[in-house]
Amino acid sequence: MSTSVRASVLHGEKDLRVESRELPPPGPNEIQLAVKATGLCGSDLHYFLHNHVGDIIVKEPMSLGHESAGVVTAVGSQVQDKFQVGDHVAVEVGVPCEACELCDAGRYNICQGMRFRSSARTIPHVQGTLQERINHPAKWCYKLPANVPLEYGALAEPLSVAVHAQARAGVTGGTVLILGAGAVGLLCAAVSRVSGAKSVVIADILEDRINFALDNGFADAGIVVPRTKANNLEEALVNAKTLAATLTAAQANGHANEEFHVTYECTGVESCVQTAIYATRPGGKVLTIGMGNPVQTVPIGTASKREVDLIGVNRYANTYPEVLRILTDENNKGSMPDIGKLVTQRFKGLDEVPNAFATASKVKDDKGNLVIKVMVEL
Repeated sequence: MSTSVRASVLHGEKDLRVESRELPPPGPNEIQLAVKATGLCGSDLHYFLHNHVGDIIVKEPMSLGHESAGVVTAVGSQVQDKFQVGDHVAVEVGVPCEACELCDAGRYNICQGMRFRSSARTIPHVQGTLQERINHPAKWCYKLPANVPLEYGALAEPLSVAVHAQARAGVTGGTVLILGAGAVGLLCAAVSRVSGAKSVVIADILEDRINFALDNGFADAGIVVPRTKANNLEEALVNAKTLAATLTAAQANGHANEEFHVTYECTGVESCVQTAIYATRPGGKVLTIGMGNPVQTVPIGTASKREVDLIGVNRYANTYPEVLRILTDENNKGSMPDIGKLVTQRFKGLDEVPNAFATASKVKDDKGNLVIKVMVEL
């Protein structure tokens, strides 16, 4: 029998409504779960504020949310040996075609047939997780160990982005620069810590974010980036070189003035991409994670002459087992910052989702507290 569930549904800019939907029983290869924790992501926020992300426009009512974990409420006939009612699970919300060359190569995150929850890229849109219950393929669900809270299961999704970025870099133990101290930047710093980075420097335009990173062990050093506006490209590149020199001078643990082995660019801002290239040593890697202007002017000649690799990062693939290992491995306790501290605000229930998004759009909440990751609990 179908079940009536409540869902938060986006109908336009800042227009969220709670509606009822009929949810059928899970299919043979699916599980049904009660969604208990959903973190709000930057793409969700763009949809909420503007009804689009870049050139991807919401064309029909769509539930947002894709950083989620929940409790199994029903199990399909073909997966009863893998999941039981009451299990706590983290959800990998992207479902690829599993039939193309990219999927065969294990790079399913860039499968052209990918259907990702809370994305308007495909029609009909794939509904997100800000619903009381969802059905999802069991293959893309991961049982949480007893010592991993559901909230951490939701954080496994953005943590997967950081794990995938490090895998794309192929570097562990070197010196690391993080540009952007939002949730993803901080998680890249956390993963770098676990991998044995010799020095982690983080930069952001907001001093409170830098203080958070340093106070909670995400980085060895932090730089507040001055807000500057260049009058032309030549001036912009001079500013980028100057900032790169400042960042290398901030290197900790005996690495002062050394350029970085790896730079995680988590802002998408053109000036930060320029800085990333100048701050990275010859033969180093720049991971472009942030979603910014799709057309940018960067010093590609400098990157080429120094053989600095510019490596794109799109979501993640094959990361959840490693993420769960990171979250449960006792050997990480000396190096892994507490990622639970990234959750700075919590809202309870679907009726509070508009307020959750309104808060996520701010630097600080109404009480003056820093906003990093907003979590919706159901």
